[in-house]
Amino acid sequence: MKRRTFLKNAAAGAAVLAANSTPLILNAEDKAGTKNPIIGQGEFRYECIHNWGQLPPSLRWQTTHNVAVDSAGLVYISHMGYGKEVMDTVAVFDPDGKFVRSFGKEWHGGGHGLDIRKEGSEEFAYLSHMTDKGPVVKVTLKGEIVWKKETPSEPGVYNEKSRFRPTNVAFAADGGFYVGDGYGSNYIHQYDKDAHWVRTWGGTGVDVGKMLTPHGIWLDNRPGRKPWLVVADRASARLQYFTLDGKPVGFVHDVLFPAHFDIRGDVLLVPDLHARVSLFDKDNEPIVHLGDDLAWRKEVKRLKVRTDPKQWQPGKFIHPHDACFDKAGNIFVVEWVQTGRVTLLKKVS
Repeated sequence: MKRRTFLKNAAAGAAVLAANSTPLILNAEDKAGTKNPIIGQGEFRYECIHNWGQLPPSLRWQTTHNVAVDSAGLVYISHMGYGKEVMDTVAVFDPDGKFVRSFGKEWHGGGHGLDIRKEGSEEFAYLSHMTDKGPVVKVTLKGEIVWKKETPSEPGVYNEKSRFRPTNVAFAADGGFYVGDGYGSNYIHQYDKDAHWVRTWGGTGVDVGKMLTPHGIWLDNRPGRKPWLVVADRASARLQYFTLDGKPVGFVHDVLFPAHFDIRGDVLLVPDLHARVSLFDKDNEPIVHLGDDLAWRKEVKRLKVRTDPKQWQPGKFIHPHDACFDKAGNIFVVEWVQTGRVTLLKKVS
């Protein structure tokens, strides 16, 4: 299979990366008079509002994982949940951060992937869990279970020595979907609109078509591009592209430890667990790496930082695990840190 690379040449890619590696940080005052840093550059500048959202007394963030926004602007955030006190693993907020509802106690200890799709007149959330109690689950936006998907038997790739630990789901235009087995055996599974298995590909490795932690997965159907599936091949430090039937077609290498995706217009959003949130243009050239700072990145690679909020810095990220746009172009970022962290990047006009 012929490789396709999306960077025009290594020198041009390096020059763009260098130009964008240290985004501008300014300050803006919030309503209390406290200055929030502004990060980014050009038309991609954002006021950085950390600790967004008001949790009720019954909930505490325990390793925030994913975030999605529905058509009404409600914000859904999943967290892992740990310890003896069982909590809901999905919390819902209005656009101003006021708590609305929560659900998902049955997945406490394994809350992970979360994305939302409209099907007909109704929206549904697709959840991925690091637990045997329904690894992939389709629910209503109130948390009512539609179906659960267990370890797929059809491809014949799982046995007592291999496991199914899905991390995220991508939506196909025809109503089908794809599941990335990011914490299991490094496969991609395709299902049709009726949730029937279609095919499986991938597996462990660094060769073309193989993956090491396919953690995030998304249909890249930006205007002017051929619709392909993009996978955050995290431990290989690359994005890997596939045709919709699983044939490998190329890579993007301007990432560090990519976690997942979102798209707005012709911009691809890539939260990166190595302390930054990246934006790419329609040609997959980097626009800006928000929060990127080499010295800070070296600091946060010490795992003690993720458990000690006193070390966290305004305008900097620790481990962005997921991010998504809202209708206005603002960005919500959730981070893989022990006590959870939710940041609203409010677009500066």
